Amino acid sequence: VQLVESGGGLVQAGGSLRLSCAASGRTFGGYAMGWFRQAPGKEREFVSATSWGNTYYADSVKGRFTISRDNAKNTVYLQMSSLKPEDTAVYYCTTRLGVHSMRYEDYDYWGQGTQVTVSS
Repeated sequence: VQLVESGGGLVQAGGSLRLSCAASGRTFGGYAMGWFRQAPGKEREFVSATSWGNTYYADSVKGRFTISRDNAKNTVYLQMSSLKPEDTAVYYCTTRLGVHSMRYEDYDYWGQGTQVTVSS
């Protein structure tokens, strides 16, 4: 399984970005897809996930980020709005069989990450 993220970059506070994650190597359906992020000196933290038509968000991004998936394209998206400097991190796409989890240890495959930098 390969996951390739794209869409990161530099944006001013209050701006928006959309991250994409293209999956290959297996059937997309039936797997939870998630996004985590890791800022320098901090642990990797859960951002959002989707499985079986449901979506889940960390409290810190609820109302600002939206996760979606296109099973026909084997792609999951993370639309990020009202970005804040504290959203600055490397964002990782990940996947696991079955329902989502908020623990990074429960995921099986990871992308290489994409940098998101929000300037104040």
